[in-house]
Formats: sequence, structure tokens, C-alpha cells
Amino acid sequence: MRDTLALVTTFLLASLLAPPAALLAQAKKEPKKPNILYIMSDDHAAHAIGAYGGRLAALNPTPTIDRLAREGMLFENVFAGNAICVPSRATILTGQYAHVHGVVDLGGGIVPSEQHLAIEMKKAGYETAMIGKWHLKHEPAAFDHYCVLPGQGKYHDPEFQVRGPKGWPRDLVTFEGKHSTDVITDLSLEWLFAERDPEKPFFLMHHYKAPHDYFEHAARYDDWLADTEIPQPVSLLSEHRSRSGSIATLGYEGELIPHIGTSIGKRNPRRSYAVDLPGLFPQDFPPRYDPAALSEAEIQRLSYNAYLRKYLRCIKGIDDNLARLFARLEEAGLMDETVIIYTADQGFMLGEHDYQDKRWAYEESMRMPFLIRHPGSIPAGTRSDAIVENVDFAPTLLDIAGAEIPASMQGKSFRSICATGAEPEGWKEEAYYRYWMHMAHHDNPGHLAIRTKTHKLIYFYGCNYEGGYQTPPGWELYDLESDPGEEVNLYDDPASAPLVVELKERLADLRTRVGDTGEHFPKAEAVVREFWDYDGTDRARAIEISAEFLRLREAELLDAAKAGEKAAKGAAK
Repeated sequence: MRDTLALVTTFLLASLLAPPAALLAQAKKEPKKPNILYIMSDDHAAHAIGAYGGRLAALNPTPTIDRLAREGMLFENVFAGNAICVPSRATILTGQYAHVHGVVDLGGGIVPSEQHLAIEMKKAGYETAMIGKWHLKHEPAAFDHYCVLPGQGKYHDPEFQVRGPKGWPRDLVTFEGKHSTDVITDLSLEWLFAERDPEKPFFLMHHYKAPHDYFEHAARYDDWLADTEIPQPVSLLSEHRSRSGSIATLGYEGELIPHIGTSIGKRNPRRSYAVDLPGLFPQDFPPRYDPAALSEAEIQRLSYNAYLRKYLRCIKGIDDNLARLFARLEEAGLMDETVIIYTADQGFMLGEHDYQDKRWAYEESMRMPFLIRHPGSIPAGTRSDAIVENVDFAPTLLDIAGAEIPASMQGKSFRSICATGAEPEGWKEEAYYRYWMHMAHHDNPGHLAIRTKTHKLIYFYGCNYEGGYQTPPGWELYDLESDPGEEVNLYDDPASAPLVVELKERLADLRTRVGDTGEHFPKAEAVVREFWDYDGTDRARAIEISAEFLRLREAELLDAAKAGEKAAKGAAK
């Protein structure tokens, strides 16, 4: 009897102490994966975000984005490998440099089978969505859900391509009377809270068109900053141009200053905000605006202010919409369960050196903002100066998701830097840059560069894919610690000679490591190699090329003027 009682007691105790089968199954489950919200704007320069502390921070344009810096980590040295929309987006999606994925200019795209970031996220159990600006030509079919702008898309009354029965790209939805920034937020909210499977973690690429030029903001921001004088960069003023740049950007004796890089003021006769903006946005210029009655400095000031007001109003629209998005995430209890990233596809020139647009290897263009928030895994209020490239984004996102990182990806995950702030052993010490679209759209010569934490070496080889339409080759070296505005080119400073040799060697080695061997465009590569040493013979030839290009550009402008006169006469008949 006692033995039986002992057996029953032992059985009951074992039953009470043993967890239920459901609890055992739960214990065996993997930890819950975080949601991932990847927010990217078009052309939002880091120095137009308050948290980066630039000259515009006092205007308080980005309080919501700044929150990510206060509650997460801000990266100071994140760079685009090719500062133009389509190549950068392709790099982010594939984890490859432009010369590897093949999208080196605005004409390229990524087919669904190579949309690796979305493919691997889906394999890892994520429900995926792409909403907003896509700009990669082919259908974003690797995503479970998409609703994207066709091409550049429109700011007002935007149309969106959606997955539907008519197939890509014929299914279109139009939002009349709406602004694209508002609609993109609405579409993401609808997917997040009405359409997706709540049992799965989500990966959402939420991409704004703004603030891409020509900066058509929502009407509710018309009066914001209307009476504010926008702080100017020192290098906007023409007297600073003679110290910066090289024969590649100035010409031998300054003769190419009007022709290299589109401008804020009237410097560039082909394209400038001084000419373009008054016709597009007359309300942002004084009544009866008459450039003929104003000095060049005053025209430049007025154009700069009109440009920056429009640009910042677009950013204000983004920031306000993110406040709306974050509020909904908090209401649903998802804010702290979601890794939130804010970035841009590259930077943007905000008047520095009297340049507009991006494309340059200069800091304002090459640098990307990157802020990341996830309480518990990323310390709040931290910063990192680690060198990071946009080729590293996809591996990092996949690492956060616990997904497989394909061997085809050239980038490396910086998840551990996000978590600790410390760079792992062997982390990269330089970023690689190459711009291929020689003298297209914004008159930027073809160039490549290496960027370390302290210096930048830029090589303007100056030719198109076939080695033609040459501009003078030249080199530029900047000490970013003493000259963060890149105003003093040190390449020909005798004291910098050892550093020039070192950085050229590192640049050559970096080109080999990233696979930019020149085989893609051998005629362009021949020009790259021809002027690499930049000896006396090379310099003499550069002077000749400068004169040749000036004659060619002046002839082009004359032909364009004649064609314009002919068109005007025809229209008058």
C-alpha cells in the first residue's frame, strides 16, 4: 500500500512540475523576429537633417527623423558608391557595386530574379512590401505586395502601379487631388494595418519621391519659411571657387567654370536654378523679378533661397508624414517591435560650390544619412563614424532578419556596429566611388574616388563610356579633418606628395577588390590609365583638352541658341 501511494505521489509531482506540451513547443520556437521598416527618401542630404547638426539644423526641418537619432544610432560616414538614383537603388537591392549588377546609369533596372533583398527576406519568413518610388524599370515582383510610382512619378495627382490582373505595368491607380508624400504614407498604413498577415514579421520598403527636384511640395507648406533667409554655404560664393577644384572642374585658367556642374546662380549658361526656378515657381521670387536689374550675387541669393525653401518644404512634408506613421505604430504596439531605418538614395548639393543636384564625389552628394532605431538592441543616442557603403545595406538588413546572405552580395553586415558602436576587426577603412554618366544632365565629368575617415582622393578621368567627349583629366585631394567643406585641393601641395602616392595605391587596390577592373568599358578604362600618373606630359595634354572642350561646348551652346530662335519663329507663325 505504501509503495503504491509513493508511486502515485511521484507521478502527481512529476505531472505538476512538467510544463504542458504547448509550453514545451513554445520553448522550442525561435525568438520572435523584429519587423523591419526601411524608409528612404529621394535626394535627402544628411546636412538637411537636424540631427546631423549642419547649417540648416536651426530651422528645425526634421524633428521626427531626429527622434530616431535620440532613440537609436546615427551613422556619420555612410556613402553611396554612385550618387545617382537608379544605381544606388540597385545596389541597395542587390548588395553589389554598380559595375557588378550592371546598373551604372539611369537607363538600367533590376529584374525580379535579381531582387535579392526581397527574395531572401521572404525565405526568412517575412511578408514583404515595396511602396513608393521604385525607379528600377522591371516589376518589383519579388515582393509580396507593391504599389509604386511609374518611373520618377508625379508629386501631384500621383499614379501608382499595383500588382493586379492586367499585369505589369498596366494596372494603375490614380489619387486625384493628393500629394505623393501623403499618398505613400496612406498606402503603407493601409498595408500595415489592413492587408498584411499580422502573424508574420513584416519587411516594408517605404520610399518617398520627395525631395527630388523640382521640389513640388504640398500646398499647406506654401508659407513655411517664406520670410526666412536660409543660411548659405560659404562655398556658394564665387570667390571660393579658385581655391577648390582642379583643371577638371575649373579648366586650365578658369575657362570651364561656366560649363562644369549645373549651378544655383547664372554661372552655367545651359542650366541653372536662376533661370529655371522663376518660371516654375514665380511666387517664390520678388514681384516683377527682373534679373537684368540685379547683380550676380543678388540673383544667386534669391535663387538659393527659393531652391532651399522648396527643398525644405518637401522635407517638412516627409517629416510630418513620418510622425503620422510612427503614431500609428505606437498605437498598435509595434513601434518598439520594429527596426526603423531612415536613409536616402544618396546626398544632394545644397548650393555648395554653386552646384545643384548630386552625382559628385564631394561630401554633400556622396554622403547618405543613416539612422536606425530598435530599443533593446541599439543603444539610444549613439553615433558611429565607421565607414559604411550602401552596398552594405542589404547584408545588414538580412542579418537583422536572421536571413541568409547570398554569396553574390559584395557588402558586409554592420549589424554588430549598430548593436555595440564598435567596428569589428578587419572592418573597411575606405569607401569606393564611381560616377559613369560623363557630362550628362548636370555636366559632371566621369570620375572615381576613395574616401577614408580623414581624406578623399578624387580622379576626374573625364570621358564617356567610349573614351570620347573628353573633359580635362585632373586629381583632387582633400583633408576632411581640417577642410570638411573641401575648399582647398592639396593634390599639388609638395607636403601632400607622400599621401598622394599612398592613396593612389589604395585606390588601385580598392578597384581590384571591388571588381572595377575596367573590362566593362575598355575604352574608358584606357583613358583612366592614360592619366593615372599625371606627369608633365599628362598635364600638358589636360591643358589641350580643356581648350578643345571649351570650343566644343561654345559651339553646342551656339547651335542650341539657333535652334531655340528657329523654334520661336516657327511658333510665332
